[in-house]
Amino acid sequence: MSGKVQKTGDVKKKREQQGSRVTKWLLIGLSVLFLGVMLVLPLCAVLVQAFRNGMDAYLEAVTDEYTVKAVLLTLEATVVAVVFNTIFGLFAAWCITKFHFKGKKLLSTLIDVPVTVSPIIAGLIFILVFGRQSFLYPYLEALDIKIVFAVPGIILATVFVTFPFISRELIPVLEAQGTDEEEAAALMGAKGFTIFRKVTFPHIKWALLYGIVLCTARAMGEFGAVSVLSGHLRGKTNTLPLHIEILFNEFKYIPAFAVSTILVVMAVLLLIIRSIVEYRGKKKEE
Repeated sequence: MSGKVQKTGDVKKKREQQGSRVTKWLLIGLSVLFLGVMLVLPLCAVLVQAFRNGMDAYLEAVTDEYTVKAVLLTLEATVVAVVFNTIFGLFAAWCITKFHFKGKKLLSTLIDVPVTVSPIIAGLIFILVFGRQSFLYPYLEALDIKIVFAVPGIILATVFVTFPFISRELIPVLEAQGTDEEEAAALMGAKGFTIFRKVTFPHIKWALLYGIVLCTARAMGEFGAVSVLSGHLRGKTNTLPLHIEILFNEFKYIPAFAVSTILVVMAVLLLIIRSIVEYRGKKKEE
């Protein structure tokens, strides 16, 4: 009897192993298929179209005067948005996780507003706040400050849509860390900045880096809010995504795909830099 029971158990184990293998390869196959259709094929299509007319046509498109200005404006808006949101994200995450105060839930909810509001609606809101019909417009005009259909509006829109990315990466990590180590350091006489640098920052640096990567990627590809606030002034308020749209609408498909490769290269470089920094950081910790 015991031999039969053992054989039955072995058969069941083999069936379970076979079933798990089938499930594993099915899931792997579906994942590869999904990534191939949604990521690899579009990237291949972009590259093929970009180089369809040869290298000379490609270089002419990516070195065009308006393309260069669009790249510079995109980089400017991205850098400002990342710097601002990094500072704000650190302060907001620190405030929400380390202190108890009235309105804490309201502050946490307001941080998520840019995620829930459509970027186009956000652009329209800024036009209502800073446009000609706004009560602020006479004061802005008197100070010669232009926000709508100008570079400050582009930067403002980019900051808004990337607002929660860094803080939302830091908050869960800080909550998991707790306050015991900071309190112990404070009891030993450490000052606030020293506590942050020596105790808090080592725990959150990878979350901060990941948030910066997400914020940068989102800022470079922002379209909706920027489109509403830019006015589509070529060479002045057109970011890279807006410039690509204009080229495509003018039926300049090859230049549009060529310029699109700049965004692809930026994204790839960003991922490589993140991987290198993360690898070196983990190696130092070991």
